[in-house]
Amino acid sequence: MGSTKEEEEEEEERPEGSMKNVIEQETLKWVFVGGKGGVGKTTCSSILAILFATVRSSVLIISTDPAHNLSDAFQQRFSKSPTLVHGFTNLFAMEVDPSVENEEVSGDGQDNFVSELANAIPGIDEAMSFAEMLKLVQTMDYSVIVFDTAPTGHTLRLLQFPSTLEKGLTKMMTLKNKFGGLLSQMTRMFGVEDEFGEDAILGRLEGMKGVIEQVNQQFKDPDLTTFVCVCIPEFLSLYETERLVQELAKFEIDTHNIIVNQVLFDDEVVDSKLLKARKRMQERYIDQFYMLYEDFHISKLPLMPEEVTGLQALQTFSRHFLIPYQPAIKKGTIEELEMRITELNRQLKDAHDELDKLQKGEQKA
Repeated sequence: MGSTKEEEEEEEERPEGSMKNVIEQETLKWVFVGGKGGVGKTTCSSILAILFATVRSSVLIISTDPAHNLSDAFQQRFSKSPTLVHGFTNLFAMEVDPSVENEEVSGDGQDNFVSELANAIPGIDEAMSFAEMLKLVQTMDYSVIVFDTAPTGHTLRLLQFPSTLEKGLTKMMTLKNKFGGLLSQMTRMFGVEDEFGEDAILGRLEGMKGVIEQVNQQFKDPDLTTFVCVCIPEFLSLYETERLVQELAKFEIDTHNIIVNQVLFDDEVVDSKLLKARKRMQERYIDQFYMLYEDFHISKLPLMPEEVTGLQALQTFSRHFLIPYQPAIKKGTIEELEMRITELNRQLKDAHDELDKLQKGEQKA
């Protein structure tokens, strides 16, 4: 069954999105990239960082996913310290685990006590670790910071960290006021010296809370922060993207870009019944994305025959982030002639616009 005239006109009016609006937003400081597991978040965040490096003085990309893929994407080993990406002078990468269970918190008595305390307040271990990381990042002079986040649930917990720390601090203060020297007795039980007692621990949490609340204010500023949702044209991904967009709205975090990854285009399905059926399925979900997110920039990226890994592959694929992907059209076909007519009409419109500008300029003169 063919498309109706109205559907064809609607598809022609549908804007082909790109990520230029993000790259060209000079005020951006924090860029989060997130979505369901397996949709290509790491590839997309890596390419965004590469593109930012062409227009910004210094860029840092941070993986907060416990299953780090950043090293695999760039084919270079990264750690919890910022490392210069090969081939760049202004792009750095680091992989951090939002978990209190690492060697950094097993050194002295105070850290042991905080670690034990964290077990009693769900989520506070991640919040404290994230606050420490943000303090580190704030001492560095990066023009923009890109976060390659973990799957949706983990990302939403990350955005809840300010309230988690607030609850943890309130709970500790309640205990202190209610039970007097209870915390002092607990610190002695854990072998903590007086100078590392309850006041020092509360002070440390207060300091972390201050840092994370300061950054949280920046997260809620659309001039400084945006969230890029990555998905694939399937039901579960559509559902999770909708959940993510709604949660981001609750947190007052700007999001106006969606990357639909692994899309099949006409030139790729050939005569395969399986691919044609899959393409029809994808088209249904892509239509739903455009209906749900009519005010968003929606970028469609093609499904590739091989993984996009390594700097050269990432740089090659990055052109689809700036110029909407167009499938190859066989020469001598009706589709090729229609494509040429469309391109000529676009060039004619651009020429008319340029002529109008020149004429208005001459009239003013």
